[in-house]
Amino acid sequence: MSENVYIIGAGIHPFGRTDSRSGREQGVYAVREALSDAGLDWPDIECAYGGSAAAGNADIMVNELGLTSLPFTNVANGCATGGSALAASQQAIASGMYDLALAVGFDKHPRGAFNAKPSDYGLPEWYGQTGMMLTTQFFALKIQRYMQLHGISRTTLGRVAEKAFRNGTLTPHAWRRSPVDLETILNAPMINDPLTKYMFCSPAEGAVALILASESKMRQLGADGVKIRAVSVKTRPPNSFEVFQAGVSIEEGGKPTVLASKGAFEKAGVGPEDIGVAQLQDTESGAEIMHMAENGFCKDGDQEEWLANGWTEIRGGKLPVNTDGGCLACGEPIGASGLRQVYENVQQLRQRGGERQVPEKNGKGPRFGYSHVYGAPGLSAVAILERE
Repeated sequence: MSENVYIIGAGIHPFGRTDSRSGREQGVYAVREALSDAGLDWPDIECAYGGSAAAGNADIMVNELGLTSLPFTNVANGCATGGSALAASQQAIASGMYDLALAVGFDKHPRGAFNAKPSDYGLPEWYGQTGMMLTTQFFALKIQRYMQLHGISRTTLGRVAEKAFRNGTLTPHAWRRSPVDLETILNAPMINDPLTKYMFCSPAEGAVALILASESKMRQLGADGVKIRAVSVKTRPPNSFEVFQAGVSIEEGGKPTVLASKGAFEKAGVGPEDIGVAQLQDTESGAEIMHMAENGFCKDGDQEEWLANGWTEIRGGKLPVNTDGGCLACGEPIGASGLRQVYENVQQLRQRGGERQVPEKNGKGPRFGYSHVYGAPGLSAVAILERE
């Protein structure tokens, strides 16, 4: 058994649009970047887990990487595909079966909204005929309800997007690298009330790969490792209010993010106050706001004060959130988004964030990094990393 598992290599293919490469080729690019970062070759990897939603099976990458006969498991878990691949890789090493593993996610979506089918989610056709399979409508309705319950303003929605685009200008792998001011965001064409076009992320392309190692292998290699303190993946509990759900219970239920967050903090033995940098699912501005509370970083409604005071900013914020611009600036290639968040935290904890590096406090950089994804039809994954 090797309970301590480390990320010793991290690679990324820039997000956005790359017409010259398929999604799988972007995945291969990210794997080679991660191998180079870890100082390893492909034959060194003992097992692999990965997936995409729209760019084919991940195990086909062995055609380009090499036919080494390693066990390579395809993962398909919506927006939590990357988080699930990370969890499987971590468990493979923690079990003692392997010392080196790969987690990889990639995707290449066509322009336009995602086109999910009701039958894929166990829903009747009428659900799609009402337009609710178009996720922008669901997320707008969900944040409208939250704003009414907890006093969140449209200005706060706009401030989330403004911060994302500002952070994107500092991030080489981001898609959107131009700032957008608050007035422009608020007055942009309305997509689904109250969310304008700058408050939504777009389907995109990109890939991320991470190399995981046991503690003994990391020390043998002399690698620059970041410890995985906890990974938690949860599906929806009864009476929760989720995307691709045909009704809303009048009884307030639990939330998969709350369960995943609680599980991760318990495993890690730390609390929200210990986190120095966080990446939260932000498919639209309202998601980041709701997820700040669901992950325990503030109370419902306190986001107004947090955003107004800049408490989630890289410079001067008490908890910098989505330091690479998040989904709003990077776009959302479904298979890669969750691992992008973990990649960003690895960079931050290694002090490799460049212009977007979270500043030191009391002479030290951030010790704990937190990443969270949420996806259809109501599942969530949380990972907590530590720089020892």
